Amino acid sequence: MKTEFSLKYCLLAYSLCLYAFISPNTLAEELNLEQLAAPLYHLEQKISYQTLDNGLQIRLLPMDNTLSVSIASQFSVGSRDEAPGQTGYAHLFEHMLFKGSKNAPGDSYAQTMSSLSGQFNASTFFDFTNYYLTIPSAALELALWLEADRFIRPALTQETVTNQQATVLEEMATSIDNQPYVRQAMEFLLKQAQGTPYQHAVIGSKQDIAQSTPTSLNQFHQNHYRPDAMQLSIVGGLPPQTTEWIQSLFGDWAKASTPINAHQEYIFDNKSVRAEIVDNRGPWPALLLAWHTVGQANRDAAAVTLLEGYLFQNRNSIIKQSGLKDPEQLLTYSIPLSMEHMGVTNLVIVPRAKTSLDKLAGNIEQMINQLSSQGISESDLDHLKAEWLNLKLRQVDSPSALARALSATLPQDRLVPLTGPWERINAVTTADMQRVAGRYFNHGYVRLDLLPPWYIRWGKTLLEWLPGGLTDSLEDSVL
Repeated sequence: MKTEFSLKYCLLAYSLCLYAFISPNTLAEELNLEQLAAPLYHLEQKISYQTLDNGLQIRLLPMDNTLSVSIASQFSVGSRDEAPGQTGYAHLFEHMLFKGSKNAPGDSYAQTMSSLSGQFNASTFFDFTNYYLTIPSAALELALWLEADRFIRPALTQETVTNQQATVLEEMATSIDNQPYVRQAMEFLLKQAQGTPYQHAVIGSKQDIAQSTPTSLNQFHQNHYRPDAMQLSIVGGLPPQTTEWIQSLFGDWAKASTPINAHQEYIFDNKSVRAEIVDNRGPWPALLLAWHTVGQANRDAAAVTLLEGYLFQNRNSIIKQSGLKDPEQLLTYSIPLSMEHMGVTNLVIVPRAKTSLDKLAGNIEQMINQLSSQGISESDLDHLKAEWLNLKLRQVDSPSALARALSATLPQDRLVPLTGPWERINAVTTADMQRVAGRYFNHGYVRLDLLPPWYIRWGKTLLEWLPGGLTDSLEDSVL
């Protein structure tokens, strides 16, 4: 009897091998990046591609021995596409698409998915809005019918708009306004992108959300929800009629008569900007640093990605290693913003009681100066590439995450959605790393001091002057 192994277990085996390869005790010359990247090429060969006459891009990836299927639909519409007075519309409209369409009114979508034990969600970013779900393969035709109905024929009533306005405003209050530092820090950082479509928050303003109407939201849908702005990906147990169903349900969606919004690349001259905010709810000081980088399509994007990992993100990053012995920080946190036409690297550092914010900023400057002047070794670069591959393999091990990744394909990777990004990463040289460090990280940065009320600041200043052992004991007792 012939035994077939599922894609999941093959990828798991590759991932385990990769973990072994990138362990700290492994020499760089043992890395075989070509071998480690092989699963991406193998997987990509199984993808079928199609573009409907109306411009909708489709990627199908069948997987053996699975009875479920994951669908991801991404639209090239985000907060960057919002007109003045309509900030937050992309995110608000994302909420609306779960609240009724022409043939599935009200909560029919959520109720149907729940009855199928389906998992579904969506998210909005500066550049895109995506919708994704996982359901039994037997329900794929029904799921595609529901997706087409809500994308093409949403039903926006005043009652639904009012309800979702309240939901979004509550989300804004919970995640932004009720959190120390977040509102002021967010507004300060957005000002650094003034004059670009990225100058306002994805969640929008309270006023614009409160003033939205069914008419204005319907107009937003007509302008931006169009087949040539959509990428549809389906991964899993695909019935043989899948392509036929897609053509039947989405093929008659009329192509828009106007071209899709075109956006230019924004590259900033990094310069030193320093400010501070005081929040009486703040529990402890923190330091927020940010550097303007590049958009995803820029030739330096791959090197920037590796550099972010090397400096701040990977488990073996310089900032993580600096905290292993007698650390000067309690916590570091970095989630770079990588948009299509703009990038921002950020770092939040929470200091130990004995360490000032100036000292932390000086440590980062020294770290970047050294990288700019000395660069990194071939061995370190190979390990960075291996860690990138590890993250990518973990991503493609999940059908839902894989479907979302395929639907987020950049135009330059249209027919190489998995290997295109890897080949750019693999092409990065040590000279590229040193050049990018000097170009984007060593010519000034944005520094924002996040400060708690005066009595906490006064107490911390006092602790900075006490002997180290006493400071550590007091800090440990408080924590």
